[in-house]
Amino acid sequence: MARLAAIDIGSNAIRLRVVDVDPPLVTPEGTRFYPFRDVLVDRAPVRLGHDVFTKGRIEGGVIGAACEALKRFRASMDAAKVERYRAVATSAAREAANGDLFVERASREAGLHVEIIEGVEEARLVQLAVSERIAVGERTALLVDIGGGSTELTLLRGKIPVFSRSLPVGTVRLLEAFLESRGPIDAAKRRLLDEYIERVCDDAIRECREASDRPVDVVVGTGGNIESLADLCPMPIAFPEGRAIEVRAMRRLIDELSARSVDERVSAYNLRPDRADTIVPAAAVLCRITEAFGRESITAPGVGLKEGVLVDLARQHFIPRDFGGEAAAVTEACLRLGRRYHFDEQHGTLVARFAARLFDDLAARHRMSQRDRILLHAAALLHDIGDFVRYEGHHKHSYYIIAHSDLMGLAPDEREIVANVARYHRKSPPQLDHDNFRALSRDDRAKVKAMAAILRIADALDREHRAKVQGVASRIDGDTLVLELSGTDDRSLEEWTVAAKSGMLKDALGLDVRIVDAQGGASRATMPPPSRKTPVPART
Repeated sequence: MARLAAIDIGSNAIRLRVVDVDPPLVTPEGTRFYPFRDVLVDRAPVRLGHDVFTKGRIEGGVIGAACEALKRFRASMDAAKVERYRAVATSAAREAANGDLFVERASREAGLHVEIIEGVEEARLVQLAVSERIAVGERTALLVDIGGGSTELTLLRGKIPVFSRSLPVGTVRLLEAFLESRGPIDAAKRRLLDEYIERVCDDAIRECREASDRPVDVVVGTGGNIESLADLCPMPIAFPEGRAIEVRAMRRLIDELSARSVDERVSAYNLRPDRADTIVPAAAVLCRITEAFGRESITAPGVGLKEGVLVDLARQHFIPRDFGGEAAAVTEACLRLGRRYHFDEQHGTLVARFAARLFDDLAARHRMSQRDRILLHAAALLHDIGDFVRYEGHHKHSYYIIAHSDLMGLAPDEREIVANVARYHRKSPPQLDHDNFRALSRDDRAKVKAMAAILRIADALDREHRAKVQGVASRIDGDTLVLELSGTDDRSLEEWTVAAKSGMLKDALGLDVRIVDAQGGASRATMPPPSRKTPVPART
């Protein structure tokens, strides 16, 4: 048994859940799930997002109140003898200019490590929670997680996420932008709210439809307002997944709620004050998304971000780390991103295979981890994605696209490593006067140098994007990396490019490069550098 805790520092409230969990139960289909037994549940109505989405900062008093709540949570966890916890902060802390100050004060005053997570990580954790409660099977499911600052959309085909997007349409954000009064909501404000939601959501809805080759079978709603909406407008028929919201009834409910003040909603519908003001924008977002996909109901499984955190902690506690599963998830996310920008998938996949093989063969020299292997593989897949913008300087465009894209399965610091490795697959090596490289930690800079050196060799092996080199194996012989290549005989340009791009490998790992033929094992003559009169393809 393990005693675990999750703290969800949302834009509208801060929540704690402490559970006991036993080793996972396994279904006949091989699915693991974790039955939790509650030890402690607590909630602090601290609206961290107050003023963040309009003024860009967390007020000092709000930070103080949040830290007081976290101190109480810390004492509760200590008294309960929690073995492992994770505290995550979402869009309010993510967008606030002083979010780092909040994290620092939480550490100093409450003794808690708070992690500011991105929308894509929110979506991943919610997906874990929903998968524990609902058997999606082979259906196509749309997960809609509505928070105070953002809404996360995740489209699942079976258990595989095929689309994920974080949208700036959270309940507190909408409340403070359009519904600042606590009185009834008039027709003009309703129209403005609906038009804004439509404008922000419609591109994501269109992309979500394009990502799936079949209609959505079920919409699953998560977030604090979902449970209240399930109470107020339940489906009249039983659902196998539990409670559900009737969309038509929710549309009527919006009219009823809008006609009342916040205080009147509290008394008429038995709502908490910090729910009574956010429930209208939550319902408006849900209606827009659900109606766009032609669904008449929304499943409400009663889980959210903190339950996803607990599932993640339980997996880490009981199950050996599955690097293969992590690699598959990151690869799928990279392929989705690459296809969005029409990348050369065949070239990226081949270079990624070469890079992974070189990483394994060089393990004794670089001493990086299996997680680093996943990052190199991701960078190799996407190294040319910047071609979408322009070939000239495409390595810099690759950096920008990767660094500013959602890649499910990668933490922000990992995504920055991947972007830097792609950035340095060609042209100048990493330098401290490059802002993107200087911003990395010392350890991460060393990793980027080594990974980019490997990627340059792997990319050179498919110089012309024609798969003339089909296989590579390598071994270290003294201070020389011996590459054994197989493929067509006409690969002189690829071998010359390997020699031309091997300088970083010498600098990063102290290795020269020698090429031999995999069949005969004999050294092949390296093509001499071309003269100035000799035309050479521009791609390097």
